[in-house]
Amino acid sequence: MKGELVKARIDRWLWAVRLFRTRALATEACRGGKIRVREDKVKPSYSIKAGETVTIQSGPITKTVRVLGVIEKRLGAKLVADYLEDLTPPEEYELLRMTAAQKALRRDRGTGRPTKRDRREIERLFGDE
Repeated sequence: MKGELVKARIDRWLWAVRLFRTRALATEACRGGKIRVREDKVKPSYSIKAGETVTIQSGPITKTVRVLGVIEKRLGAKLVADYLEDLTPPEEYELLRMTAAQKALRRDRGTGRPTKRDRREIERLFGDE
């Protein structure tokens, strides 16, 4: 694969494969203990290598990915599959969907009827057309 390295900083790799929107968010997640490699919390400067398994605590779910290739520069979303393999169980994504559904359905007392935007969000979550 073009531009592939042997080792790279984990915060840069997480950002490059689009697991975090910014490198600063990836760095903060490492500092906060939300990133683990082989069950060990890692610093943002940890050198990641191909073949390692990375666990990311992201909101209510825990994502697990295997590093297939190491890069430091951000790439197109279609190319991400060449550099990581998603090992996250489907139950985790279902948990995320249910959490989003609960958030969309929860209405504070006295706020009135759902708005058109709220209704569209509910329809998007439950697949209604």
